Amino acid sequence: MQMKLELVAVPVTDVDRAKAFYTGKIGFVADIDHTVHEGLRFVQLTPPGSACSVVIGVGTTEMAPGSQKGLTMVIPDADAAHAELAARGVEVGAVDEQPWGRFVRFADHDGNTWALQQLPQRH
Repeated sequence: MQMKLELVAVPVTDVDRAKAFYTGKIGFVADIDHTVHEGLRFVQLTPPGSACSVVIGVGTTEMAPGSQKGLTMVIPDADAAHAELAARGVEVGAVDEQPWGRFVRFADHDGNTWALQQLPQRH
């Protein structure tokens, strides 16, 4: 059986502020922003090069805003990602060196946390 993860919910309090953060600061692409009715707004955002998107909005998840922790995206260069995000005004932690990769971490306004992982070189 083949399965592909294609959509992950990220719970936020202010959809417009979160959309501006993820598109303007992080570089995600806004694919869809559709209000079905007053209680359901669906905003789909995709990281550049990713087959998996995130959904923010109203009525899209039962999780509390800020409760999505440790979402991880793979990147080619942690130093370059750190520099680019910092230049865009994102509060990023220092590059974290681990045997399983190099990490850059940040959080959105609600406290949902992300890790950008540069995979270790394979020998």
